[in-house]
Amino acid sequence: MAATNVKIIGAWPSPYAMRPRIALNLKNVDYEYIEETFAPTSELLLKSNPVHKKVPVMIHNDQPICESLVILQYIDEVFTSGSSLLPSDPYDRAIARFWATYIDNTWYSSVLGIVKALIEEEKATTSEGISITAGLALLEKAFEKISKGKGFFGGETIGYVDVALGSCLGWIRVAETLSGSNYIDETITPGLNAWADRFSSDDAVKDLIPDTQMLLGFALRRFGSPAK
Repeated sequence: MAATNVKIIGAWPSPYAMRPRIALNLKNVDYEYIEETFAPTSELLLKSNPVHKKVPVMIHNDQPICESLVILQYIDEVFTSGSSLLPSDPYDRAIARFWATYIDNTWYSSVLGIVKALIEEEKATTSEGISITAGLALLEKAFEKISKGKGFFGGETIGYVDVALGSCLGWIRVAETLSGSNYIDETITPGLNAWADRFSSDDAVKDLIPDTQMLLGFALRRFGSPAK
């Protein structure tokens, strides 16, 4: 479906900004991508998201929609091409929203926390690492239940929780590189390990996940100590 009236303001290191792009790819919706550099923050972003002044923002028919999970739900409701991101059953839909919220509000902060701590050589890395692995253990169990033996949280196709979690894979790989640990492992989290391979290789996703070394370089610049 061609939709030249759709724009996404994003930033390549942001997992949140990746989400609407994946969703639009899944829905076969054409869009214009605008890379935000924050040097300085563009007038378009300030105008489109005056409250938080952050990416992503989706502009559809000149109307801005902010916050990645809100944008995903909007895309699912407005564009009917492709598979639905959220389940049709109200209970299953509520469960999907719960896990996406858990990823954003609880688990992903542990990933960024250990990346930041490792770069700054702080001693707080152990507790953050435990939080990551404990969270992945919960997500492994959730995957077993929600997927119902199929390839994705969304069943046969990529769904809402898949996009929420899968957009974080680049940062998980950065954390693994810095710590020398495999947080997603075929022994510890076999379901998520196979899922991550399937998700990353999907045509709607594979060109959007940042290169690990590029993302690591960004993390070092963001969290590293100022040059002496």
